[in-house]
Amino acid sequence: MKRTLRLLAALTLLAFTGSAAAETSVGVFDLQAGRVMLNSGYTMPINGLGTYSLTGDVCFSSVSEALARGVRLIDTAYMYGNEEEVGRAVRESGVPREDVFVITKLYPSQYADAEAAIERALDALDLGYIDMLLLHHPGEGDVQAYKAMERAVAAGKVHSIGLSNWYVEELEDFLPQVTITPALVQNEIHPYYQERDVVPYIQNKGIVMQGWYPLGGRGHTAELLGDETILGIAAAHGKSAAQIILRWNLQRGVVVIPGSSNPAHIQENTELYDFALTDEEMDAIAALDRGEKHDWY
Repeated sequence: MKRTLRLLAALTLLAFTGSAAAETSVGVFDLQAGRVMLNSGYTMPINGLGTYSLTGDVCFSSVSEALARGVRLIDTAYMYGNEEEVGRAVRESGVPREDVFVITKLYPSQYADAEAAIERALDALDLGYIDMLLLHHPGEGDVQAYKAMERAVAAGKVHSIGLSNWYVEELEDFLPQVTITPALVQNEIHPYYQERDVVPYIQNKGIVMQGWYPLGGRGHTAELLGDETILGIAAAHGKSAAQIILRWNLQRGVVVIPGSSNPAHIQENTELYDFALTDEEMDAIAALDRGEKHDWY
């Protein structure tokens, strides 16, 4: 019943685009509250912690630190091998379960038996339900796997579903084959790879965009954080280069999930709401786009 009411609220807000209600409509970032309403009727934080490459005790302590510092969005995946640690950190944090938004993903090797993969994820996280479940990237059987996720939504095991590493061509083929429009698409996005055609395409469908590798990714972070344009903007605001990049994403309507095991960096990555970039600064960062992808998918 609660989910039905949330969906009705979301549809009502969509119907009033162009009015005052549009300020809180689906996909529109609330930069004061740090949240966005999804087309599934649920709200999601717009900054969080990515756990790619964090494993074992390092993952547990990093997620615990993030939750203690107010982070309420945690991104994990089957292929990261750390769902158990993420779930334990959430359970032991003292933060109410309903206040934490956990994303995990099915990998193509799991698509052939997605029902079993979903149950495995539920067991590994041990959080009662999954806030957001994504397909990690296109692969054989992805449509059928997505339909299994749709059934998990109907059963209340999963609240929202979406995709990772899907671009315009893949979406145009995929979307007509499924019933539930993805609530989220998660792709590589940073100032050197901005997806300026993909981002508005996705957003115009009422789908929220999320960026992984927001700071450039392994082997590329130092160059991006040392970019003279970004450093100049950072100096003007008394902020770090990382904070400027993350805020640039938020002002584009892109959710950010930077990964870190450093408590100081985790804290720094939360301090994004006490300043704003000017149109000129946004344009200067837009001009840095190289179409330079830093991972294969």
